[in-house]
Amino acid sequence: MKFDTPAGANPIDRERVVGRPLDRVEGPLKVSGTAPYAYERHDVAPDAAYGWVVGSTIAKGRIQSIDTRVAEAAPGVIAVIHAANAGQLGQSGSHAVRLLGGPEIEHYDQAVALVVAERFEQARHAAALLKIDYVVEDGRYDLEDAIPHARQAPRGFGGPGLTRAGDFEAGFAAAAVQLDERYTTPDQSHQMMEPHASTARWDGDALKLWTSNQMIADAVDDMAVTLGIAKDKVRIISPYIGGGFGSKLWVRADAVLAAIAARHIGRPVKVALARPQIANNTTHRPATVQRIRLGADPDGRIVAIGHESWSGNQPGGGTESAGIQTRLLYRGENRLVAHYLTELNLPEGNAMRAPGEAAGMLALEVAMDELAEKVGLDPVELRIRNDVQYDPEKGPERPFSSRPFIECLRIGAKRFGWSERLRTPASRREGQWLIGMGMAAAFRGNLVTSSHARVGIERDGRVWVETDMTDIGTGSYTIIAQTAAEMLGVDIADVDVRLGDSAFPKSAGSGGQWGANSATAGVYAACLSLRREIAQKAGFNEAEVDFADGHVVSGNRRIALGEAAGPDGISLTDGLDFGSLSKRYAQATFGAHFCEVGVDIHTGEIRIRRQAGAFAAGRILNPKSARSQVIGSMTMGAGAALMEELVVDPRFGYFVTRDLVDYHVPVHADIPDQDVFFLPELDDKSSPMKAKGVGELGICGAGAAIANAVYNATGIRLRDYPLTLDKLIDRLPPP
Repeated sequence: MKFDTPAGANPIDRERVVGRPLDRVEGPLKVSGTAPYAYERHDVAPDAAYGWVVGSTIAKGRIQSIDTRVAEAAPGVIAVIHAANAGQLGQSGSHAVRLLGGPEIEHYDQAVALVVAERFEQARHAAALLKIDYVVEDGRYDLEDAIPHARQAPRGFGGPGLTRAGDFEAGFAAAAVQLDERYTTPDQSHQMMEPHASTARWDGDALKLWTSNQMIADAVDDMAVTLGIAKDKVRIISPYIGGGFGSKLWVRADAVLAAIAARHIGRPVKVALARPQIANNTTHRPATVQRIRLGADPDGRIVAIGHESWSGNQPGGGTESAGIQTRLLYRGENRLVAHYLTELNLPEGNAMRAPGEAAGMLALEVAMDELAEKVGLDPVELRIRNDVQYDPEKGPERPFSSRPFIECLRIGAKRFGWSERLRTPASRREGQWLIGMGMAAAFRGNLVTSSHARVGIERDGRVWVETDMTDIGTGSYTIIAQTAAEMLGVDIADVDVRLGDSAFPKSAGSGGQWGANSATAGVYAACLSLRREIAQKAGFNEAEVDFADGHVVSGNRRIALGEAAGPDGISLTDGLDFGSLSKRYAQATFGAHFCEVGVDIHTGEIRIRRQAGAFAAGRILNPKSARSQVIGSMTMGAGAALMEELVVDPRFGYFVTRDLVDYHVPVHADIPDQDVFFLPELDDKSSPMKAKGVGELGICGAGAAIANAVYNATGIRLRDYPLTLDKLIDRLPPP
């Protein structure tokens, strides 16, 4: 099915099942601990051996020699796999680095060997017995120092590395009010609950890989290229994933080494990355240096907006597109958005929840707060005055598919009690606490991608759905079941959903906030085709048929769904491919963040007292799981604002804060109260579901609202994240 015209009325609009805050269908399995994750598949590999990944202890150079004799002689050791005995490996275009290094080393903790033993403890012990000599080479590890070597990025997550409209330089120079400031964000780590883990088994020349991966079809491609085998010889299975946030969009060293080792020893192998290995061995969000220039008239209307961002990566890696939202969020006829990329020999930088906007909004929305102060406007009013209903780079010929941004601002402000904010910074105090309020816009592009599914009806009327879509804790099982139940007129309890297997039709996968909208649209298309097939089989006019209460209904005739399916049941495969609507209409999700903080006047400690947000993301398919997504991403925004930082040791080129002892993330005590409100919205140009993605919207702008609240509380403007107390303590007003 091709989606190239706006969606009209369709069965989803009934919202009998879709749009309801239903519990997760897989919830009982997860809370009882019986949902099998990749490393726990003992049923499929009872004779599995265990692998321990050995990482490089240098960041750049080469292996001079590797002595495996002592390790190989250790108790229980079966094999030691390294570049010299792993066989010829291909290099997938999904990775900027090789997943098994040697003899050249590209980054610290790059996998250089896998020790395989009968027991996990034996593999870990023997790994410490490997003797590896390196030749160290000089590398670049500091973004600030590498900026002079930066070049314009060719492309990033947000499209071209450079976009212009009007004459930015002239417009900015002529502006009555000017803001020109610099902001920095650090390297950040995904820190999902489940580590990267895999269980590999070969059946003859065919590989079965149980792994934690967000994009199943891409994982098949990666493994086939890396191992040099045909794609039809690779089966990826990943029904349950304990979080990913982008780190599992592609296979990593655990998957590749498990497959190589299993082939080498002729039996299944399990490999999991230890928590300290994840920061340096997988991917991370790259640090940025951002310069924002805003030129406005005396009334606060922007006439020139410029956003330049610098980030670093491995050779061949991409940029963190921190200016992507600046291309679309505010008015201004003179525009410049530029991204610059420099080579760093740190671990690979890649997608982390809301790549681009999450880092870019930390800067842009603080700059907007500063502009509001310069022109004497309330920050909410400033954003309302600079709303634009079309793509400001392309003009009115490319309008937004929907854009209730102003409604989000106004409703969010009212729910939060924004009118109680004191405009003069550092003017509200409660005991030892300076109290402040801040706000910021929320923005994330609406991405869509083709998705397919197989849908069937059994003779007893039960419905089943198969698609390689993944559930990374986001509720995919439930919203897919809701979609099929709505389309075929059954209860959600009568739908079985099977996900995360490359034997199933290719879906959108989970990433970029596109998963829910795209995957349910694919199921919608398959169900629509099945409805036609059932109608014809039952002798009904498909234009007059309805599906309700487990029956096919047309006029006075009612046939049970199972009876219409026939004694052998019925199934078919179909899906949805998106046409040109995303080119003809700018598509995005919007919102407004609000935050109240307290800052201890003695210590500089920052405490979030409450967070709130109003969001517009099309039809909300399941308000309960959507709220969970948004409060989770708001919490990630709080972490980015206040504590998260992969600290680089520039002497050795590695991340020092590599586990949850040193890499701090928010805990319950850090987030006492969160209010989430979804505006009622249908976007008929987004998909037949009239939905949009919502999972990443909540992180975009949340941290900036906190930063603005800190300024309102203290009168101290911080532009370098995270906002740790050492940056405040010597600048606080007298107690």
